[in-house]
Amino acid sequence: MKIIAIGAVTAGGKTTVVNAIKERLPRTASLHFDDYSFEGEVDDFPKWLSEGADVNVWDLVPLRSDIENIIQSGEYDYLLLDYPFAYQHKTIKDHLDRCIFIDTPLDIALARRVIRDMKDTSADDIRNEMYTYLKCAREVYVRMQKEHLSVSDYVIDGAKELEDIINEAVEIILKC
Repeated sequence: MKIIAIGAVTAGGKTTVVNAIKERLPRTASLHFDDYSFEGEVDDFPKWLSEGADVNVWDLVPLRSDIENIIQSGEYDYLLLDYPFAYQHKTIKDHLDRCIFIDTPLDIALARRVIRDMKDTSADDIRNEMYTYLKCAREVYVRMQKEHLSVSDYVIDGAKELEDIINEAVEIILKC
């Protein structure tokens, strides 16, 4: 079995791409980072960033256990991880065969996040979110984007059309 991590910034397309690939490739399972609550999960990202942005503060043992259970099942040829850290987290890195990073421009990711997550939000709340983004959140995204992209095996341009991103990711996975 091949285990492929697909990363991007928040709203960069990870989940959409993982779900689309799973539909195309038989015998493919997926695990999604956002489906878990981890011990050590970061609440204050600016503080975390100022303290060195160590991804290992997240206790990913539950995710690792699920990965190992899927491996042991023998039912799948591929396991896709909708997962932000590429090879950088010590608990998961040894399980990964390849890491793909979708390099989505931050303006596109921000627009997607507002559209996806703030449908019923007031204009004042959206303005406050934009203020927070400019004041501190953007710096976190920029750092994570650079660090995770730099250690990934493949980088896909996240400004491409979705179908092109999916096709490129499938092609990469089939070469593994």
